[in-house]
Amino acid sequence: MAGKRSIFEEVGQSGPSGTGAGKGKTPASSKGLIDASPKGARAAIRLWMVLLFVLVAAMILIGGMTRLTDSGLSITEWNLVTGALPPLNEAAWLIEFEKYKNFPEFQIQNRMMTLEEFKPIYWWEWAHRFLGRFVGLVWAVGFLWFYLRKEIPNGWTGRLLLLGALGGLQGAVGWWMVHSGLQGVRVDVVSYRLATHLGLAFAILGFLAWYVLALGRSEAALMTARRGREAKLFSMTTGLMHFTMLQIVLGALVAGIDAGRAFPTWPLMGDSFLPPDPFYVPVTGADGQLTVLPWYWAFLENAGLVQFIHRMSGYLLMAFGVVVWLRGRRSPHGTTRFAYHMVMAMMVAQMALGVFTVLLEAHIHVAITHQLGAMLLFVLILRARHLAQYPVAGSVREGTQ
Repeated sequence: MAGKRSIFEEVGQSGPSGTGAGKGKTPASSKGLIDASPKGARAAIRLWMVLLFVLVAAMILIGGMTRLTDSGLSITEWNLVTGALPPLNEAAWLIEFEKYKNFPEFQIQNRMMTLEEFKPIYWWEWAHRFLGRFVGLVWAVGFLWFYLRKEIPNGWTGRLLLLGALGGLQGAVGWWMVHSGLQGVRVDVVSYRLATHLGLAFAILGFLAWYVLALGRSEAALMTARRGREAKLFSMTTGLMHFTMLQIVLGALVAGIDAGRAFPTWPLMGDSFLPPDPFYVPVTGADGQLTVLPWYWAFLENAGLVQFIHRMSGYLLMAFGVVVWLRGRRSPHGTTRFAYHMVMAMMVAQMALGVFTVLLEAHIHVAITHQLGAMLLFVLILRARHLAQYPVAGSVREGTQ
């Protein structure tokens, strides 16, 4: 007759007389089924996600520098394999420079540029594209390594494939963006394509950050923590995350048409609250004739209106951030409260950076710091959202539950 089971024994665990336990011996303890084999190489995959996160963050910053230095149209072809190598001698440099001369940015804006002046903008764009290729390689090698070794945790294969698909889409969007600046008489890429490119980059960064947070604890720990989720706070923070993403995309529209340099005053735009002629969009065609675009193009092409919208959205985001912070500071969990304090502090810093960026006419160092601030704020919001969903319980002595 089988021996009695302990009430602490997991379902499926062998009893004293079952397989794996000798007669008269106490059965070895086992983990709950949620962490049972195969549970995957969570720690190793998390390190891989951290590496990808750092690389994508670096790519966003280099992309920002590429835009601020007007380097994005210096490479006029898309060669996935051969384009990975930069010019290796003077003859190769001259070939690349001659290609650049065939397009509007050189012919209209940079006619006096020398080869030596061309090289720095080429290097920025080359570095941006090379890092993109490297990110793709790191993802592919990592995925194949864990997949072939059957070390991907249950339920994670689709998530990791999603990252690869988004990375491939981002490469296509990048060329779609660059191609827009090589047409007609344009000397810059189309702003809404730039905004799409940056928005997708932040989406990838967000998925990576969320995965890093999720892999930081076991599935059992996450399921236990979820019992204490703060649903209302989680919902509000989700709204804040989406609003922040919208503000980032609006910032890309500002960068796309150099609207950040249009009105270097604050809090007014010049001498008034509204910019002058906010719906006037004059465009010079290939034939040299001036054309005025319909009013709705102003939301993408009028520097004053685009900057005004970014400013107003920033004020609304700050107001909503205060509301979310007031809710978050009432959380019973100390770690969660601190996460929302960090979000509020970064929101204030980011708003100040935005004002300085305007006053200094998008000076390159301030502007790139503003972009870095956007990344930090976005990640801090994601961390606070994760803690609202999966709070870390503390001790009663610390005032947490």
